[in-house]
Order: sequence, then structure tokens, then C-alpha cells
Amino acid sequence: MTLPDPTPITPDPGSAAPLYSPARVKELLTRHGLRPTKSLGQNFLIDGNILRAIAEAGGAGPGVPVLEVGPGLGVLTREIASRGAQVTALEKDERLKPVLAETLAGTDVKVVWGDALDFDYASLPDGTRVIANLPYYITGVLLSRFMHAPGILSATVLVQKEVGQRLAAQPGEDAYGFLSALAALHGRVKHVRDVPKGAFLPAPDVISSVIRLDFDRSRPAPEAAYLKFVEAALHHRRKTMRNNLRMAGHAGEAIDAALHAAGLRPDVRAEDVPLDQMRHVALELGVVR
Repeated sequence: MTLPDPTPITPDPGSAAPLYSPARVKELLTRHGLRPTKSLGQNFLIDGNILRAIAEAGGAGPGVPVLEVGPGLGVLTREIASRGAQVTALEKDERLKPVLAETLAGTDVKVVWGDALDFDYASLPDGTRVIANLPYYITGVLLSRFMHAPGILSATVLVQKEVGQRLAAQPGEDAYGFLSALAALHGRVKHVRDVPKGAFLPAPDVISSVIRLDFDRSRPAPEAAYLKFVEAALHHRRKTMRNNLRMAGHAGEAIDAALHAAGLRPDVRAEDVPLDQMRHVALELGVVR
């Protein structure tokens, strides 16, 4: 799917009222005949302090290209734009067109209407920073897209607290898995703050976290074959790394030799293996060179 060219919001200086209060959000929704759509993960931020903290942590500043996914009512969008950032917002729900025309009036925010899963993230300019309250149901997919887009320097995002813990987890910790490894292979993760349910309208079922991922574009991106190998090794948490790799098609004797060469026990679980040793095993098995 090819998304339309970004279109600027029509300025309307009379519509620049603060958007932080629950009363204001409810009034907007009521006046435009809207209800938050659960299937789109629509939980609107209503806490001004948290909005400012997200924009600050995300690096929004004069001239900085910022991508926002799911602007919703434009509350976070306007906060980012007020700092002088060059904001492009991706929004799937076209019911929000009149709302965003009102709440983003007087800004130069560009809104692209379409599905975030169809957007070409590789087309973004170098130095782009993602700042977004991500739809929770596609968080993992979007984070992977951000990691693989060479122009994106960082992603500061609101995610479920459990997802934030997985992103920041280290080998040997309970939350460690493929998402943790993927984040570490592309850069580093910082937990900014937790966000209570009451900071949203409607309130979600879970506590959220603001997480910042910084991508190291100075080093080569991990090979697709290696990512597939790591995912296979971590696929079943209760199985040994040997068993997971056998299920992925590697011969038992070759796995045993590779584990020994990497200084690992035959019964080691992949979630306990540091990434440098994981790569050693992949080298021994001929997955990478």
C-alpha cells in the first residue's frame, strides 16, 4: 500500500487551547461524535507532566525530524511541535481528521493517513527520532521496523510495562527473550519512567512505561540469518538451547561441538547466554561468517 503524500494541517489560530485535561478530551470526543476504538489501541494521554516528560526524553527540539505513530487527538503531537520539531504523524483512523484539523491548527505538523504497518520507514531522513504512544497490539512489529530503518536514531515510546521490561532485560533475567536480544543488537535501551493507568482516557488495563531505544548506526546491522538464528535459539524458554537449535534444523553433534567451542554447557538455556557467546555458536555452525 502506498500512502498519500503528507499534507499540512490547515492553520486555525483560534483552536490552540491546551489539551491536557480529561474534560477537554471528553468534550472533543463528544463534539465530534467519537468513541475510542479498542481494536486500534486508542488510549489518549491526559497528563501534561507526562506529555512534557516524553517529549523531553525523546529529544524533541528545534529542527529535529520527529515521527509520531498514532497521534490520536494530537495531544502529544502538539507538545512535540511546540518545541520546534518537524513532526510527521501517521494515523490510521480517518474519523480523526476534523479533530486533528482543530487541535493541530497553527502548527506545521504533517499528517499521513494510512496504516503504520504499510509505511516505508526506510524513507525517513537521517536523524529522525520516533516519539509515540504506540498502539499496544502492534508494538513489537513497529519497534522492529524502527530498528531496521537507517534514518531513525532513537525511539521514545509508551509501551506496556511488561514489554518495557522485556526490552531492557539482560541475559539471565526472567524477562529476557528475543525482543531483548533484538534491542541489544541494534543499540541500547533506557527505562525513562512508568505511567499509571489514570494518565490515559480511557484507562488501559495495564501500567505503561516510557522506554527510549537508541540505535547505534555506526556498527553494521545484524545479518538476517543471525537474527533468525537468535530467534530460533530463544524460541522455547523451557527448552535447552541445544533442543531449540535441533528443532531449527541443526545437527546434534554440530550443536554440541559449537556449544563446547563457545564455552557453554550442553544443557544451557539460550536466555542465559550473552550475545557474544551466542554469536560464537552461530559462527561455529556456519550461520554467519
